[in-house]
Amino acid sequence: MAQGIVDTVILVDDASPDNTAKVAASLPRTKVFVHERNLGYGGNQKNLLPAGPGRKRGYCNHGASRLPIYAKLIPAMASLISNGLYHCVLGSRILGGYALKGGMPPWKYIANRFLTFVENVLIGAKLSEYHTGYRAFSRELLMRLPLKNNSDDFVLIIR
Repeated sequence: MAQGIVDTVILVDDASPDNTAKVAASLPRTKVFVHERNLGYGGNQKNLLPAGPGRKRGYCNHGASRLPIYAKLIPAMASLISNGLYHCVLGSRILGGYALKGGMPPWKYIANRFLTFVENVLIGAKLSEYHTGYRAFSRELLMRLPLKNNSDDFVLIIR
């Protein structure tokens, strides 16, 4: 907010057992929505959209990550969206070695790397990680995606 990139923070607490919602509610220019039961990644995304109908700028999703490095990326990611450079920006736990340092189990790391390799080959891209929960989207892109048609789980299939 101090950099003029973010004007409002909208936090959806998906029935988290910690004090996230309480702490966030004490912050200035922060809207907090709390789910009484866990709705999953997809359910969280679908309920976040109506929370900010008048917003003109980007949206960041912190996901389930507990790494402080991701909070430091918010201004950069939001800037890439709000300046119109990109409609979608993905954070990566892989770059800088933060996945394993942050406690990702080795089997999950190997699976993540394998799936990302396969997806890069199939799509013809070169991303370091597709399975990050740390994403920023433009409002324009979110409004065009038919998210309400999808599952509340992590699987979001665009139809």
